[in-house]
Amino acid sequence: MIDLAIRRVVRLRARDRCEYCLLRQEDNSFTHHVEHIIARQHGGSDDLENLALACHLCNRCKGPNLSGLDPLSHRLVPLFHPRRDRWDEHFIARGALIEGRTPIGRTTVVVLGMNDPERVKLRTRIFES
Repeated sequence: MIDLAIRRVVRLRARDRCEYCLLRQEDNSFTHHVEHIIARQHGGSDDLENLALACHLCNRCKGPNLSGLDPLSHRLVPLFHPRRDRWDEHFIARGALIEGRTPIGRTTVVVLGMNDPERVKLRTRIFES
């Protein structure tokens, strides 16, 4: 179990946004999760450098995955790592859609289901309000 003080630090560092899809906690009825970037089952620790804030949808889809298949090259590539990678190098937001700019970005968009219809609908509602 991750201690409350660590959870608070992770939330503050992420400014209450999912570190994968950037959904703000205030725009989501489900509480964001503090998740392990590298799952414990793969040797990941509870250190701050291995923790990220994730909305429930990104967290559910990511699970213990560390990699996936790039939809263009069909090669195995790592998923976006919020502590090592910069969001704007790997993704671009085009309205309510999030597009991958690199193999890591494309793969993460697919594995985390960032553009599934319900998520796009949610982001569209947020932009319209």
